[in-house]
Amino acid sequence: MKILVPVKRVVDYNVRVRVRADGSGIETGNVKMSMNPFDEIALEEAVRLKEKGIATEVLAVSIGVPQTRDTLRTALAMGADRALLVALPQDADQDLEPLCVARILAKIVDSEKVDLVIAGKQAIDNDMNATGQMLAAALGWGQGTYASAVDVAEGTVLVTREVDGGLQTLRLKIPAVITTDLRLNQPRYVALPAIMKAKKKTIEEMPLEVLGIDITPRLEVLKTVEPPARQAGVKVHSVDELLSKLKNEAGVL
Repeated sequence: MKILVPVKRVVDYNVRVRVRADGSGIETGNVKMSMNPFDEIALEEAVRLKEKGIATEVLAVSIGVPQTRDTLRTALAMGADRALLVALPQDADQDLEPLCVARILAKIVDSEKVDLVIAGKQAIDNDMNATGQMLAAALGWGQGTYASAVDVAEGTVLVTREVDGGLQTLRLKIPAVITTDLRLNQPRYVALPAIMKAKKKTIEEMPLEVLGIDITPRLEVLKTVEPPARQAGVKVHSVDELLSKLKNEAGVL
């Protein structure tokens, strides 16, 4: 079984995001970048399936500028067998929309004869939470989203997911697309020897033009602004005063 894991280069989750002065987006210059945390979970699950002897190959795929190679190096250090970069121009200054990403991944899935796609449920930069679903639709495969447990058997995969009423278990026929939730696993710590070995591995590269996918944005970001500063709380001395403030000041009653 061959597993494909899409990984995305995002602003590190420990970094305080700053909006550009002109409001055109967030500042990424001289900012620490890392692999999307949900993608780390997806990759960890794929590597575990390989360690169990269920998967034969784990392919990490990313779409981005040349600096995205660093993210793929991390994927190799975590245990991916191969890494593929769909290269965007160096001056590319746009976040590809989920539909474009899904179409690119669908082409790679077909050419690589992939059996299972495990992806993070969303990226922490745009929180779209749509690529996995769109990819499943493009491929015509079954999908299990927000997976908190994955059990692969002969020709099928059981996906447990949290819903409002408790837990829901889906049985999918392979090939399938799975998106991962935080509760699925804890990604492993990457040791220095694994990082050094990953630096010597080859990262395959594919120009975007080869795939013939139009990445022209269909959405236009008009402006990006900082969230309003949180106001200090106040202490109330009675229930009546609390109700009055909720009704007259907060407007929630």
